[in-house]
Amino acid sequence: MRAATKTLIERLDGLMPQTALVLGSGLGKLAEQVTGAIHIPYGDLEGFPAGGVSGHAGEVVAGHIGHAQVILLSGRVHYYEHGNAAAMRLPIECLADIGVKQLILTNSAGSLREDMPPGSVMLITDHINWSGMNPLIGEESDRRFVGMTSAYDAGMMELARKAARAEDVELREGVYMWFSGPSFETPAEIRMARQLGGDAVGMSTVPEVILARFAGLDVAAFSVVTNYGAGMTGAELSHEETKEMAPKGGERLGRVIAAMLQENPS
Repeated sequence: MRAATKTLIERLDGLMPQTALVLGSGLGKLAEQVTGAIHIPYGDLEGFPAGGVSGHAGEVVAGHIGHAQVILLSGRVHYYEHGNAAAMRLPIECLADIGVKQLILTNSAGSLREDMPPGSVMLITDHINWSGMNPLIGEESDRRFVGMTSAYDAGMMELARKAARAEDVELREGVYMWFSGPSFETPAEIRMARQLGGDAVGMSTVPEVILARFAGLDVAAFSVVTNYGAGMTGAELSHEETKEMAPKGGERLGRVIAAMLQENPS
C-alpha cells in the first residue's frame, strides 16, 4: 500500500467517499461547503506534490456536502510548474486506492465564445490536448493505451444538467483546450483555437482526466469562465483577474455540484 494511501485511510477515520473533487484557481471556497471537515495538508501525504500557485490551498478536505461523503483536493499542481504532466498521478491513484469511483474536476478558463462571458459555468463535454504532453508517457504497461472516446462520463454529464436546471443555473457546454502555460495565449492562438473547435482554454485538467481514466475513475469536469481569450476584447490577461472572477462563477458551480451530489450521494 502507498504510504499516502495508508495515511489517508487513517486520517479519514472511517469516512469512505466515492466522489472526489479537484478545485482549480480561485475555487477553494467550494471546500467551505464541506461539513464535519477533515483537513490534511499535502505535506502530510508522502509523494503528494507541493504546488506554488497563488489561489491553490494544497490540502485534502474530506467530509460531507449534504448527505454525500466527499473528498476534495483543494489545489492542484500544473504541468507548467515543474514540466511534469504526471504531477497529479499519485494523488489521483490514491483516490482510487481508497475507493473513489467518480472524479469531478474544476478549473478557471478563458472563453472563446462571445455568448459565454466571465462568470459563466461550462460543462466540459470533450477536450483538445494542444500541449503535446501526456501524463502516461513513460508508463511501460499496455494500460497506457487509454481510450478517450468517452473520457467524460455521459451519466455524470446528465446529472450535471439536471442539477443545473434544479438550481436555475445556466450551464453552458463545450470543448476545453489545454495549453501548457504559464504564459497566456496570444490572439493568434485564440483565433486558431476557435477554428479548431475549442470553446474555452486553460492550463490544467486534461492531464487529470487522462490519469483518472487510467485509474478507472468516471469523470465530469467544469470550467468557470474568468475572462475572454486574448484579443477578443483588447484587454491584457492576468492571474489576478482569474482569482477575482473565479469565485463569482464558483458560487454557481458550487450549487450545481452540491445538487449533483444529493442526486447521487455515494
